[in-house]
Amino acid sequence: MPDMQIILPYVFSLGIPAVLLVSFIMLNAMYLQLMERKVLAWMQNRVGPMRTGPWGLLQPVADAVKFIFKEDIIPAKADKWVFSAAPLILLVMAFGGFVAIPFGSSVQVFGKTIPLWVSDLNVGILYILSMASVGTYGVIMAGWASNNKYSLMGGFRSAAQMISYEIPMAFAVLTVVLMAGSLNLSDIVNAQSKQWFIYALPVGPVAFVLYLISGIAETNRVPFDLPEAESELVAGYFTEYSGIRFGLFFMAEYMNMLIVSLLVSIMFLGGWLPVQLFPDWLGSVGLVTGINRLLAMIPGVIWLLLKLYGFMFFYIWLRATLPRYRYDQLMAVSWKFLLPVSLGTLLVTAFMKQAGWL
Repeated sequence: MPDMQIILPYVFSLGIPAVLLVSFIMLNAMYLQLMERKVLAWMQNRVGPMRTGPWGLLQPVADAVKFIFKEDIIPAKADKWVFSAAPLILLVMAFGGFVAIPFGSSVQVFGKTIPLWVSDLNVGILYILSMASVGTYGVIMAGWASNNKYSLMGGFRSAAQMISYEIPMAFAVLTVVLMAGSLNLSDIVNAQSKQWFIYALPVGPVAFVLYLISGIAETNRVPFDLPEAESELVAGYFTEYSGIRFGLFFMAEYMNMLIVSLLVSIMFLGGWLPVQLFPDWLGSVGLVTGINRLLAMIPGVIWLLLKLYGFMFFYIWLRATLPRYRYDQLMAVSWKFLLPVSLGTLLVTAFMKQAGWL
């Protein structure tokens, strides 16, 4: 029999965080769809889903049951193996990206130290970007294997869009890496203990906007949802999908939105660090000190989740507000505006870092 004293530390250090992470991902993938439908209904003066459960709270469960039992149709001329593997690749890559995301510092439970991450990688940002890049293959495979011209066009659009916007996104991430001096996400949060990077003038706000725009385009959301343009391509690369495979695409989309929102919060808004309503030079004022101490008592995980859901609300707000770009406008924004601005921001950050101004 294996020695329990040897096994238990591994269970607490890896097993519990992994179970909590999977539960968090699954619940969010289900209920963020309900959140989007409710918020859109509120913005459009409707009530949204109300039939299933009190106030419609069981609607995600009903949708999941419907997807599971709905007929799974594969087109006769489709490449069946590639058609079946495409949504799984997209979903697995989205799951994999969460492995390197820390949700806070370690906590003590029954005398055992439980880290709020599955793996605190030294190259965490690089790992997440690589997983997102591989996820692009799932979209391309789905469009090609469907043997549908609309799906193929959606797959090509998505591939071109993801490749184009990954470049300014990478430059924005490198700007943060230069400011923090590390690829580790925990180190990036700790480097913001005195000042969030969004306030690091002049490069911080610019890098924040660049990453936010690129992240929205990477997740194919309005106003950059050209791969799924229903007025042109029916549903884009997943036009021929039905049943649970169709649901997997939706899960992967919301999981990627979560990753982008988490990275924005971690890289620019201090991650799990508390909000400081007043600057440090006002610390001598008693009321200011009391407010800052009160905010610091709130657990770091709560702060990170508040920032996360704030950006998820921003995603939904954009969908209810902005029209869709034309495809030529979409590519022009990336190559003619975001790319030179992101490269210039990176060069200015490197100069300021070398000069000791950051």
